[in-house]
Amino acid sequence: MGFRTDQIHAGATPDPVSGAILTPIHQSTTFVQPSVDDYMETGYSYSRSGNPTVTALQARIAKLEGGIGSAAFATGMAATNAVFMALVNSGDHAVVSDVAYGGTYRLATKVFARFGVDFTFADTSDLDAVRAAVNERTRLVFTETPANPTLKYTDIAGVSEITAPLGIPHAVDNTFLTPYYQRPLELGADLVVHSTTKYFDGHNATVGGAVVCRAEALLEAVAFVQNAAGLIMSPMVAWLTLQGSKTLSERMERQSANAMAVAEFLDDHPKVTRVSYPGLASFPQHELATKQASGYGAMGWFEVEGGVEGGKSLMGSLRVWILAENLGSVESLITHPATMTHADMEKPERLRVGITDGLVRISVGLEDVEDLIEDLAQGLDLL
Repeated sequence: MGFRTDQIHAGATPDPVSGAILTPIHQSTTFVQPSVDDYMETGYSYSRSGNPTVTALQARIAKLEGGIGSAAFATGMAATNAVFMALVNSGDHAVVSDVAYGGTYRLATKVFARFGVDFTFADTSDLDAVRAAVNERTRLVFTETPANPTLKYTDIAGVSEITAPLGIPHAVDNTFLTPYYQRPLELGADLVVHSTTKYFDGHNATVGGAVVCRAEALLEAVAFVQNAAGLIMSPMVAWLTLQGSKTLSERMERQSANAMAVAEFLDDHPKVTRVSYPGLASFPQHELATKQASGYGAMGWFEVEGGVEGGKSLMGSLRVWILAENLGSVESLITHPATMTHADMEKPERLRVGITDGLVRISVGLEDVEDLIEDLAQGLDLL
């Protein structure tokens, strides 16, 4: 089946009791067993360990990513946490993209480092830097591409060619592009991580996460943590995400088209000092972005004259764009990473990886693009 068919039908079957077309919300803590001898005959006993609504979403996400299975989590960070917990132990070493979501950086440096896990935050866009970062204690390479918020790309196939012969799992955070545009498992990655909060939901209604695996052993390890640490997604969130995912491809296409138009407008504006969007020919990794994915996504960033104060002034004057930390929703959102999403990063590290004080991140939504551009224009005119 094609992607659009799978995003609507994968994992979903009519309710056998009522014939309801939508997967029911199995809002139940526990499941009655037919007998002691037939315990777990249905596959369900307690919703922390498994829930039919969550199972349906897991099947859909696995199908869309081309994995053998997936595990759904309460948040995107719970999904990242599960990957770390499943694959690294005290004394182990992991390589993480030097530009990554601030929560990933915080989890590594403030939590797992306390338990004796060493991290190298490497420039994973440079394959030589990845080779240099890997050592005999490395048990995981975790890349985020495109990275949040600078949109730095990592060559997924190139990194996988380094990790595979060494038996090191390569996990890719594919939140920004989704499986509609980027297919990490087909490029050699072993695990794919999503914050389903973003494009899979698409409507600012839930927080959730997922990990998709290419091998059964990896899925078992991740699913074990999902149960043991109590990180599973709730049935209501799974149901809402099942509905949101049905329009994933349509939203991605329109939002990406809007993003290109907005980027072109900003690129020509005299008060904008820099624009970064993978679809622009000026984007430093435009060739890799075009080769590795079938679309450029709806994320971008820019800097305006006046640095931090200029950016704050602009964000405070917009009427259609919404100042908020999320991304990937039908609403267009604007964010100041230095004080919001990446505030927990030490300033020297933040500046080293290109998250400057004046960087303004945009997540382009489904509004009429003319309205988005007009709003930015009036805000810029006030600077």
